[in-house]
Amino acid sequence: MTRIRPFRPGDEPALVEICLKTADAGADATGILDDDDLWAEIFVLPYAARHPEFAFVVEADDGRVVGYIVGAPDSAAFEEWFATEWWPRRADRWPRPPGEESSADSRQDGILRYAHARAGGAQPFGDDYPAHLHIDLLPETQGQGLGRRLIETLEDALRAAHVPGLHLVASADNTGAIAFYPRVGFEALASPEGTQVFAKRL
Repeated sequence: MTRIRPFRPGDEPALVEICLKTADAGADATGILDDDDLWAEIFVLPYAARHPEFAFVVEADDGRVVGYIVGAPDSAAFEEWFATEWWPRRADRWPRPPGEESSADSRQDGILRYAHARAGGAQPFGDDYPAHLHIDLLPETQGQGLGRRLIETLEDALRAAHVPGLHLVASADNTGAIAFYPRVGFEALASPEGTQVFAKRL
């Protein structure tokens, strides 16, 4: 029977695959970047490394990991760690693109600029909703209530840690996500162009 369980060491290759297969606004991002590994090194692996206690996976009947949710309880502290410890160990492989941001940037350039610019300190939405999450499910698992169950599992863990609020940022192109989050109690907030921010008090 499909079940949700805590992340454990050894799940990382499955997290990498799921992240890649869902990274293009919920669709398969294989081949979109020059290096497929980049997605997971920014959007899932650092969370599992820093906060395994806020990482949960969906395990299918055959033992495969087919979905996950990861969270950071304090976005400012997480971004500081990402900027000073996680990303410097990867910057030689993925250096910051030269020059200023421009319309000529590739999609990989844009993602790398984002990674290199992450920093600690005050975070958007961080005062009221200090935690943030990333969640991904392979298409075969969607529509079964697993997304709701993953979010409830993470929320329970955050409440137990006395975290007062939670937010996430979705691509404006990800229509499925934008329809989903209000159904599980998230409120849409004013958002930067191309994105939609959702938040929830815990």
